Formats: sequence, C-alpha cells, structure tokens
Amino acid sequence: MVRPSIMSFAMVCIFMCITAIAYSQQNEKPYVILISLDGFRHDFPAMHPTPNLNATAREGVKAKAMQPCFPTKTFPNHYSMVTGLYPDHHGIVANKFYDPASGKTFALTTAEKSDPSFYSGEPIWNVAEAQGIKTAAYFWPGSDVPVNGRYPSIWKAYNKHTTLAQRLDSVVQWLQLPPENRPHFIAIYLDQPDMAEHEFGPLSEEAKQQVILTDSLIGIFQRAINDLPVADKINLIIVSDHGLSETSKEKAVKLEDYIPSRWLEYPTTMGNPVVFLKAKETYYDSIAFAVRSIPHVKGYVSKKMPRRFHFGKNPRSLDFTIIAEAGWSIITNPPELIKKGNHGYDNREKDMWAIFYATGPAFKKGYVQQMFPNISIYPLIAYLLGIQIPPADGKLRPVRKMLK
Repeated sequence: MVRPSIMSFAMVCIFMCITAIAYSQQNEKPYVILISLDGFRHDFPAMHPTPNLNATAREGVKAKAMQPCFPTKTFPNHYSMVTGLYPDHHGIVANKFYDPASGKTFALTTAEKSDPSFYSGEPIWNVAEAQGIKTAAYFWPGSDVPVNGRYPSIWKAYNKHTTLAQRLDSVVQWLQLPPENRPHFIAIYLDQPDMAEHEFGPLSEEAKQQVILTDSLIGIFQRAINDLPVADKINLIIVSDHGLSETSKEKAVKLEDYIPSRWLEYPTTMGNPVVFLKAKETYYDSIAFAVRSIPHVKGYVSKKMPRRFHFGKNPRSLDFTIIAEAGWSIITNPPELIKKGNHGYDNREKDMWAIFYATGPAFKKGYVQQMFPNISIYPLIAYLLGIQIPPADGKLRPVRKMLK
C-alpha cells in the first residue's frame, strides 16, 4: 500500500507536469496581430514618407494593393476581413442602411450598431475562442457586438477620444499578460488617416502629416513588440479598409431632381456616395427609367448588379443601388455637408484600394504580393493560428505564395 505522503507527492508531480505541458503548448502557439489604418490609400507610401511601413515591406510582405469589398465603406469592409464574407452575405451592407425585415435602421451612432441580429457570419475571434485560443479586439468594428452570443476575451466599446497611442500601448500590455490570459489573436482599429482625409481631402497637407504620424506610431509599436519575450512568434499584419477620393461641393448631384421623394417607400435615403432606394410599387418603373439618366452616377436594379460587385441580393440593398462617379457626391438631404474626401465608390477605382503589409515567422522576406481581395484575410489568419473555419467567400489561395 502506498503511503499518503508518497501518494500526495506523486499527485503534485503529475499536476506540475500537466501544468508545464499546458504552459509550453500555450507558449508555443503563434500570435497574430491585425492592425487596420482606416482610409490608408494604397499609394500613400509612394506619396509620403513612411519609413516604418517601408521597413516592414523589406522584412516581410507588401501587396501592390488590397481590393476592398463593395461598397468601399468602413463597417462592411472591416467585418468582411474578419468573417471572409462579402457584405451581401454578412449583412452589414453599408455604414448606414434600412432593414426591411425588422423595420430598423442600422447606423454607427445608434443602438442598432450593437444589435447582433444585423450581423451574420462567424467572426474569426468566435472561431478561435471556440477552439481554445484567447482573442482580443480594440475597437475593431463588430467586436463589441455579441455575434452568435460571443465576444473576444478582451474587447473595447468604441471611444473616439482614445488616442491611437493609447490603443497600441494596450496591445503591448495584453501581450505581457500571464500565458493563461494572454490573447494570441488581436485585432486593433485606428481611425486615421481617414478622419483627416474626410475633413481636408486625401491629397491635403493635413492628410500627409497624419500619414506620417500614423507610420511613426506603427514603428514605435513594432519596436515595443520586438522587445517582448514572444517576439519571434508574432505575425503582424497591417491593412486598411479602403482609400479616399477628393470631393467638392461643385461635384454634387441632387437626387430629388431626378427621383422625387414621393416615389420612395422610405422618405430617407442614405449612404453618399452609394445610395439604396426602395420604390413605391406604382413608381418602380419610373425609378428604373430615371436612374439611367442621372449624370455622374451609375444606377442598378440591386438584384441585377454585375457579378463583380458580389452585391445586391441582400434585401437590405433594397430595389435600386446608385453609385456616384469617383469624386462626386449624391445629395439626398439638402442642405447636406460635402466634405473634402469620401469613399464608398466602385471598388475598381484605384483611389479606393487599400494597403497590406505583413511580417513575422510565417511570412517570406521582401516578397511583393499581387493585389488580392480583402476577404482572403480571414482564411489567412485561420492558417496562421492553425484553426478550422466555416465555409466563406474568402480563400487562402490568392495569398498562399506570401507564406513560407
């Protein structure tokens, strides 16, 4: 018979071995950090000093451009990157839209933004958490919503007053948490240079200075994570959601001049420079004819949009989708303020193309990637984390060659 003291010692040894193995397995898992720089055009590094992004390209991978989904708006594209789905399939079809099924309007400034019924798909943090990987998100669109009843382990409700530096500093602190609490996937959203571009224009001096500042913060962040004990396990991906075009009040089309509001089922249309219209039944044909004659816009029956848009089948795109020509605005609620920069245009427009940079143990060095769709970010992250994902529109194949 084994004496209790020996039995206790054996149990302690077994427990310590199990703990050590669990710690080792957790510590060996790779880390993936996804940073989004809102509105960072693909051609900014050729226009402005961006030494830190340039260094990332030398040490890792740079894409010639990354193509956003249509419409080239912030919420649809951020949510596409973390679900691998086109906006038509995940349901966030714009930053603001009307949902005929619920009678509710989704907008970034209302409670509907946090209503999980608007969101379809399975965000990458949900998938990772279900497979035992802790995740975190700092202001990433959709991360503060209980999609399918789940959040990342760490998440933040958006606060525009939180500085870019504070957000990046928090990520460094998360990577210093004890192994059992440390996230291995982190998504972080920075709302610049988009804000400066809207206010002053993407080609303005103010936008240039914001690009330079944002690049410098990325450099500080990279140096901080490179000093961490887990630095050799971190794969860092830097993206943007879209670019911006120069706009002006001289380039504006007043929708009411062509489509009277009395023809519409809903009195308010929204989303400049892309607008969705729901026709009153008796005026459907009138609107179908009118949209063909509006200058500087393209009008489509939503369900019959060209296949390349991957858009229009979701009921939230209503009956008609109207897209302004790049640089033009659609005025739906005069007097409407037209800022000096905007996005949302056709995703074939080069001004709308985004950036992609990546570095870390999984990526080749000095590799130049051809343009690819941003929905490939989802399977790319899954591959880096070693997790299984549900079927999605995005595929790994377009980005496979950038990996070692």
